[in-house]
Amino acid sequence: MTPLRRRMLEDMAVRNFAENTQSAYLQQIIAYVRYFHRPPEELGPEEVRAYQVYLTQTRMLSPGSVSVATGALRFLYKVTLKRAWAWEEIPMPKRPFKLPVVLSPEEVMHFLASVHNIKHRAILTVAYASGLRISEAIHLKVTDIDSQRMMLRVDQGKGRKDRYVMLSPRLLEELRAYWKVVHPKLWLFPGELSGQPITRSALSQACQKARRASGIKKPISPHSLRHAFATHLLELGTDLRTIQLLLGHRSLATTSRYLKVATTTVCATSSPFDLLPKVNLPAPVVPPPTHF
Repeated sequence: MTPLRRRMLEDMAVRNFAENTQSAYLQQIIAYVRYFHRPPEELGPEEVRAYQVYLTQTRMLSPGSVSVATGALRFLYKVTLKRAWAWEEIPMPKRPFKLPVVLSPEEVMHFLASVHNIKHRAILTVAYASGLRISEAIHLKVTDIDSQRMMLRVDQGKGRKDRYVMLSPRLLEELRAYWKVVHPKLWLFPGELSGQPITRSALSQACQKARRASGIKKPISPHSLRHAFATHLLELGTDLRTIQLLLGHRSLATTSRYLKVATTTVCATSSPFDLLPKVNLPAPVVPPPTHF
């Protein structure tokens, strides 16, 4: 390990960066160095700009992927190498605003019924019933189920924060039935490797298999169930602040995007056109066709 890589790792560790973030940033810097075949200390704003152009125009990466590379470069030059120009010369790409595709309650029920593996069904049910991120669901431990208080403990979720979420009576029944069959010891959803939880890739594959079996045409990922959880709560009248706490969002603005997809809230609003008094309007005049 080079001294620069070690220092960057230490800088991220003392700031309590998540392991996934540390790994992603390192991979981005390695790719950056390989592109120029020179150490980062010898590269400056022009090389950074050229690399961003390469990622955007040659590799045609999405704004989200370019943002990860940009974040890594900013951290390297601003924090580890302490270059004064870092923020100003490394622009962050603007991400397009996209609304999530949301499953209806009937579609959620049909989708979960199409998951035939008991472990996969249990974990996807947890994702919907409690609104967990998939990384949070797969890292649940047996001891995180608090049936006395009817809560699930999320240990070190996104942002390295603990939180509690709802444990519905119906979900508790599902988990008890699952436990009687699988008898998990440490991880609630153990993986193929001993002592490790199920992997994201294994769950993603199970999700796509169930989507094909269900016949639902909408795109479905494990995260779709979290979107459905938030949207359905909002449509049932749950206030936005409560949903924010359940989802573990840092900002209320992040949660508020669900206002745009909650159909019973948005589409049930009366149009002002419906409030206009009805009068007998003259028949519209159809203009004669134009001949060239």
